[in-house]
Amino acid sequence: MSVYVYAITKASHPLRLDDVTGVGDPPAEIRVVPGDSLRAVISETPEDLSVSRHDLEAHHEVGQRLWADGPVLPLSFGFVAQDEDAVRAVMEEQGPQMAQRLDELTGRGEFNVKGVAQEDALVRAELEENDQARQLNERTREGGGSYEDRLALGQLLAEAVQRREQALAEEILAAVRPLALAEQATPPSGQYFVNSSFLVDEERYDEFTRAGEQLAERYGETAELRLRGPLAPYSFV
Repeated sequence: MSVYVYAITKASHPLRLDDVTGVGDPPAEIRVVPGDSLRAVISETPEDLSVSRHDLEAHHEVGQRLWADGPVLPLSFGFVAQDEDAVRAVMEEQGPQMAQRLDELTGRGEFNVKGVAQEDALVRAELEENDQARQLNERTREGGGSYEDRLALGQLLAEAVQRREQALAEEILAAVRPLALAEQATPPSGQYFVNSSFLVDEERYDEFTRAGEQLAERYGETAELRLRGPLAPYSFV
């Protein structure tokens, strides 16, 4: 039977997982596959594995519990191996690289910074500062103006919102980058104009958190900033 793999740790990790359950319904029992110097945390793969809230939370809980007790290589959700022998083979083949990465991640965690733009506020700012946009808006108000005017206004405001989101993202990221060791950025989406993960030393967790809170307050009228962390370093494995 295939196995679901949550994470890789060193053999010295305490692996305190007695009260943690895995993915699936009913939740799968967590167990450990030993290697020479590493351990893999696994469970049976459920037949109905899906990207559900329950399974995502179960996967996250295992990674967080392990990370709280020592360095861990947390795998992304949905990693399935053919069987335990396949897991052992990977640990044997990649053991030195995995051990080195575990050493590099010791005492470090991940923070995620996401931003949701308040588009109405960005549009208002553009109308206040851009004469052309303001004039087009006045001409098209209450159904007035030509089709060309409405098209031009829509295009102008869409470009302005994108430009302002890019500027906001650059300001936000520039403020926290000096506090981090590494960054993994996700391209902007329809939901988030900024979505980046940072690898941070443990002694800077509080400083990074305060910086995120200050940024959220500073840009509160134009964007909603969401800071999560410290987390197991999923983005840096």
